[in-house]
Amino acid sequence: MTPLTFCIFSFNRGRYLRNCVESIRTCVPGADIVIFDDNSDDPETRDYLEQASESCRIVEPTKVGTIKHGGLYHNMNTALELLSDRPLLCFLQDDTQMVRPVPGSELQALDALFERNPGLGFLHPCFIRGIDLRKRPVTPLAGPAPGYFFRKDTGQSAGIHYSDLVIFKPRRLIDSGWRFQQSEPANDAQARSLFGMMAYMWLPMAMWLPEVPAYRGKKKTLGLYLAEKKKRVGFYPFRLLTDKEVELARDQSPPRLPVAEDFLDCVSGTPAKPWTYNPLTGLRLFKQLNNLEVALRRWFRR
Repeated sequence: MTPLTFCIFSFNRGRYLRNCVESIRTCVPGADIVIFDDNSDDPETRDYLEQASESCRIVEPTKVGTIKHGGLYHNMNTALELLSDRPLLCFLQDDTQMVRPVPGSELQALDALFERNPGLGFLHPCFIRGIDLRKRPVTPLAGPAPGYFFRKDTGQSAGIHYSDLVIFKPRRLIDSGWRFQQSEPANDAQARSLFGMMAYMWLPMAMWLPEVPAYRGKKKTLGLYLAEKKKRVGFYPFRLLTDKEVELARDQSPPRLPVAEDFLDCVSGTPAKPWTYNPLTGLRLFKQLNNLEVALRRWFRR
């Protein structure tokens, strides 16, 4: 068993979940995979969960979430408690995938990185989203070791100290009194107070898929439905990086900022760049319609 246990958080995206699991099996043979499913109810996802249970542990929530992200953060706390004895956990979601092979020596080096840096709380395993560079540049700072960097704090609410996709030592978090809060900004603030900056990889191992379907409070709003139609939301898995591409990326000096669009290609039908990861991005009218429906739901639940 490798020192890295993969936790995948899923809800009603069976095709994407299958792709995520298969990418881990391909890139990290023998990896321990635990799927935390948020009570999916569509037939495709339920069928796949049954298949995956033969080789993956399936955990369903003990607490129901009703906010924007459903039970995501409740399930993260369950993962932290359930897998507290594992050396390292990697949190992924069903709309992500591994993008390159990761040898055992690299996994051992990740464990050693945390051991040598007792103040390091989190490591981000994904590429930088090109769309985010439109809002603010990414300025790399010297990291905790070669191959890693920190990001200069430019005032964003998350991404400097924490991200929902992370690698960490569960015992370190538990010993610090960590509990996952109900939003990325709240967790970033908590990570700032308990740890230092989150480390980034110059050569990441995973990434969100572009242009995927989404939910709000585990439901599909009319605004989201219309936005997905306009964006032509679909299934765009990544082609795995070849050994030669990995070698070239490692040999670059100085290293190249790991922006997803500069390194990755989809298997077929690559969407327009820069990619977006939320159907509502750039669609103000549909976003307002979505927000109105979400607000009405909350009102009628009172």
